Amino acid sequence: MNTADFDYPLPPELIAQTPVEPRDSSRLLTLWRATGRVEHRQFTDILEYLPSGSLLVLNRSRVIPARLYGRVKNSDGSKGGSSVARAGGKVELLLLRRESPGIWQALGKPGRRLRPGAVLLLEPPDDPVALPGEHTPMPEVEEVEAEVLSVNAEGIRRVRLSAESGIDRLGVVPLPPYIHQRLDDPERYQTVYSRQPGSVAAPTAGLHFTPELLERLAQAGVETAFVTLHVGLDTFRPVQEADPSEHIIHTEYYELPAAAAAALTRARAEGRPVFAVGTTSVRTLEQVGRDRSARGVGASDAFEPVSGQADLFILPGHEFRLVDGMITNFHLPRSTLLMLVSAFAGRERILSAYREAIEQRYRFYSFGDAMLIW
Repeated sequence: MNTADFDYPLPPELIAQTPVEPRDSSRLLTLWRATGRVEHRQFTDILEYLPSGSLLVLNRSRVIPARLYGRVKNSDGSKGGSSVARAGGKVELLLLRRESPGIWQALGKPGRRLRPGAVLLLEPPDDPVALPGEHTPMPEVEEVEAEVLSVNAEGIRRVRLSAESGIDRLGVVPLPPYIHQRLDDPERYQTVYSRQPGSVAAPTAGLHFTPELLERLAQAGVETAFVTLHVGLDTFRPVQEADPSEHIIHTEYYELPAAAAAALTRARAEGRPVFAVGTTSVRTLEQVGRDRSARGVGASDAFEPVSGQADLFILPGHEFRLVDGMITNFHLPRSTLLMLVSAFAGRERILSAYREAIEQRYRFYSFGDAMLIW
């Protein structure tokens, strides 16, 4: 198995730059993994595919305004020992994960200005439309600083924020680098059911759902359950190794709450299929399944609420324990997400479906169209 096995050519014009309206008017490619048969529908037709009694598992993580802008405040390096950048230079941070109160892992640029010891003064972005909430003038408030504490070999920095309130006040919802158009409404990069702040990228398969569609699914006998997985670095970190099994996946916080655990217990006991919305929900469920198996928990035993750090990297050959079907978007070449869906449906079937999607001019990636794999 090589990383190059998960490559495919994509015309740049098929990378969706804006979301469709309404959310559920996107297209839906259905792939039957047993036969490879493909059908082309609209997302609202999902009602025709999910059997009554199905359990639909969704990730309710919410994207935080994790992109921060500012300028270097100090220039003498007195806090870090080594010299830091000239004061006044503009910088950008992308928060990845909260380690403890005020302490975050982050990416940053330019790296030469973000050496250990650098103290940054955070400021509103040049484009205030990107700020969450009401776009009103900023009141005069206490300054927010970020100090660079350390940097590792991968370029991930540990930073200390003087006030975490500055994230909501000054931060911008980060969009993927392949989206070049401004998003006037940051809520459009959130699922309608998002509740738990913590992600730096949206669980995009859920962007197709509207409250009305969820209600229609409930009326059709489809049960819903909510888990949390906070999307982190590996969503936009490419696989650099030639052998994907050598790729180190970063951990992401996940939670299977009591209500979801009870719903899984009932669905499994009654033989009802479980559909995961998005690769993040797949990872959460399969992490739970793997850990249960490692502890010797029987397949018919009740599920318990659990939380922790997900470190499961799903490659072809993975034994799926809890997921019977998934709803997902179209993923980047050579990505861990493309490898995950290939593990579920088979690499050749996935790449064949992608070729057909390209021929049919589907929209790809975060704001693109959807797939149902069953």
